[in-house]
Amino acid sequence: MGKRVYGLGGKICLLLVLASAILSFGLDEVSISRENDLEIERKLEMLNKPAVKSIQSEDGDVIDCVDIYKQPSLDHPALKNHKIQIKPTITHPKTASKNNASRPVSQIWQKSGSCPEGTIPIRRIQKQDLLRAGSLDRYGRKSPYVFNNPNNTLYDITPNNTHNFHNLNQAGASNNVFVNRSIAVLLTLGYHYIGARGDINVWNPQVEKPDEYTTAQIWVVNGDHFAETAEAGWMVNPTVYGDTATRFFVYWTADASQKTGCFDLMCQGFVQTNSEIVLGGKLDPYSSFEGDQYQLPLFMYWDKNTQNWWLEINGKQVGYWPSELYGVLKLSAVAVQWGGEVYSKTIMHRNVNHTSTKMGNGIEALYHFSAWIKNTKIIDYSAVEKYPEWVHEYMDEPDCYSSFNWVEYVKEPLLFFGPG
Repeated sequence: MGKRVYGLGGKICLLLVLASAILSFGLDEVSISRENDLEIERKLEMLNKPAVKSIQSEDGDVIDCVDIYKQPSLDHPALKNHKIQIKPTITHPKTASKNNASRPVSQIWQKSGSCPEGTIPIRRIQKQDLLRAGSLDRYGRKSPYVFNNPNNTLYDITPNNTHNFHNLNQAGASNNVFVNRSIAVLLTLGYHYIGARGDINVWNPQVEKPDEYTTAQIWVVNGDHFAETAEAGWMVNPTVYGDTATRFFVYWTADASQKTGCFDLMCQGFVQTNSEIVLGGKLDPYSSFEGDQYQLPLFMYWDKNTQNWWLEINGKQVGYWPSELYGVLKLSAVAVQWGGEVYSKTIMHRNVNHTSTKMGNGIEALYHFSAWIKNTKIIDYSAVEKYPEWVHEYMDEPDCYSSFNWVEYVKEPLLFFGPG
C-alpha cells in the first residue's frame, strides 16, 4: 500500500514537473509574442500619426489626413531643425507632350473624400503590413543593391557619339550587374543633371510571387556605384502593399538601400506638401491594349537655393527629398534612368528558374504595343529643359527584359520597355 502511494506520488511529482516545464515554455512563448506585439505597436504608432480626419477608400485603404508638420519624415534625426519648404523657390514651365492621345491617371481614394488644407493624406499602415515585412528595421526598404561581381563598375564607359553609348551592355557592365534584380532603361550620363521628366503609361503587370515586385519609374542618381537615389513611378509590390494593384510610389536611399531609405512615408525621409495625392495610393484606371492610354506625368528637379529635390505629378507639386538625406546627390545627379525594374530572388542570367514577373505591360519593347515613357527630358546646369545629348538603352538581362528608344521618324522620342 505504501509503495503504491509512493509510486503515485512520484508520478504526480513527475507530472507537476512536466506541467511546470510546459507552462514555463508556454509563458516564454507568450512573453516573446507579447514583446513582438509591443514592437509592432510602437512601429505603428511611429508611422501612423494622429489624424485630423480619416477616409475609408472604396479600394480598402484607410487614408489619414495628418497635420503637415507632424508627418513621419520630420522624425529623421537629420531633419530635427528642418523647416518645411511649402513651395520650391524656382519654377520650370510645364512641358506638355506632343502626343496627346493619353490622359493623366487618378487615385481611387479621391472618390471617397479629401483632406483639409494644412494636412497631407497618408495611407494608414496596418499590422499585417508589418508582419509581411519579415524585419521591422527593413520595413518598406528595397533589398540592398549588391553587385554580383565586387569589381564591377557600373556604366564605366565614355560616350562616343550623340544620342548613343557604344556597346554599353558589352563594354560598360556585365549582364545581371546586381543580385536579384534586373533593369531595362534609357540611360543618360556625362553631365550634372538637376532635373528629369517623363510621362509613364500605367499598366497592371503580373507578379509571380508575393516577395517580388515590378516598377516603371524615373531615377536620379549619384554617389559611389550610384548609391544615392531619388525615385518615383508606379509599381506592383505585394509584400509592401498587400495586393497586386498598381500604386504610385516614391523612394530614396543614400547607401544603395543598405541601411537607409524606404518607399513613400514608410520611414523618415520624403517631405510631402500636397493634400491631394497619396504616396502608395492605388492608381486608376489602367491602360489597355489598343484602347485608352493613361499616364503618370512625373517631373523631378533640384532647387538650387535649398538643394532639395522636388517631385511634381502632372504639374502639381507633391513634395521633396530633403538635401539633408544625401551626400553628393544634394548637389546634382550624374545620371538619369527611365524604365522598369523587376526584383526576384530567382533572377540570374539564363537561369531556368527565372521569375515570370512581368515588366511594363508584359510585351517586348516594340512600337506602340509595349509599355512606354515619353517626353523624356533633362535639365543640366544650363537650366534648359531638353532631350539628353547622350542616351542609350541598357538592360541587365537582354534575354529577359528589353528597352528600345524610338528616335527615328518621330517628332518626340519614345522609350518602350518590357520582357526580353
